[in-house]
Amino acid sequence: MLAIDPTKKISFQRPIGNGDLVIVYERHDVMKAVKVCEGSELQNRFGVFKHSDWIGKPFGSKVLSNKGGFVYLLAPTPELWTLVLSHRTQILYIADISFVVSFLEVIPGCLVLESGTGSGSLTTSLARAVSPTGHVYTFDFHEQRAASAREDFEKTGLSSLITVGVRDIQGQGFPDEYCGAADSVFLDLPQPWLAIPSAAKMLKQDGVLCSFSPCIEQVQRSCETLNTSFTGDNISSPSSLPCKRRQRSKEGSNGVEKSGSLGVMARPCAEARGHTGYLTFARLKCLQ
Repeated sequence: MLAIDPTKKISFQRPIGNGDLVIVYERHDVMKAVKVCEGSELQNRFGVFKHSDWIGKPFGSKVLSNKGGFVYLLAPTPELWTLVLSHRTQILYIADISFVVSFLEVIPGCLVLESGTGSGSLTTSLARAVSPTGHVYTFDFHEQRAASAREDFEKTGLSSLITVGVRDIQGQGFPDEYCGAADSVFLDLPQPWLAIPSAAKMLKQDGVLCSFSPCIEQVQRSCETLNTSFTGDNISSPSSLPCKRRQRSKEGSNGVEKSGSLGVMARPCAEARGHTGYLTFARLKCLQ
């Protein structure tokens, strides 16, 4: 039976402790991240809140100020962290994140590569998805952004699940040490087509790639590169949203795709609402 490292287990089923990060909820549009420090205070329009009163209470507790006002102390889940984090770059929100994590098929134990890290909004959700036995390796070319992301992951208790690297993935590609080891790869780059050949080498067979782009021209260029990088001994199906796995048939009857066929297939999905960009997915397949 696989042993689970307790330091990598994400759980808020415990009392709030000194040094913990909590999301202080005033109302649905007013929240802030606060590090609990015994002896410190939080002052807002509801009064003064002593941190010492928070220690020992469970996440989700309602706490009172000296004036009788109240706030709620919520756990720093990826969803809430996305709403309160510092925006060093444009971030992905829940609508996009939920699709990405789902269609990349990220589950506990997966190894995920990401570029670029940015503000780390998606990275936190990826880390929770791979916990407790997987890992996320995320890269950003900007050294200060990478350092700030490391600090944030320390605050949210995810540093054991995330490794942040400083690297120009568009120019250098992913490190060779991950060749053939990644279950999933995510790209959020201005020129993702430059990183796709490297991403193809990183993926395991049947691994999935996702590229997030705000412009359709980026999608078109990426699909062209996918068609050349994933052909030969491999096959991919890039699309605006991932296609469901198809049953392979040697006869290819009843409209079922023949084994060994090559090319790019793209189709829109009307189910997506409220997204901020295009999601292009591709699966690495081996011809049998």
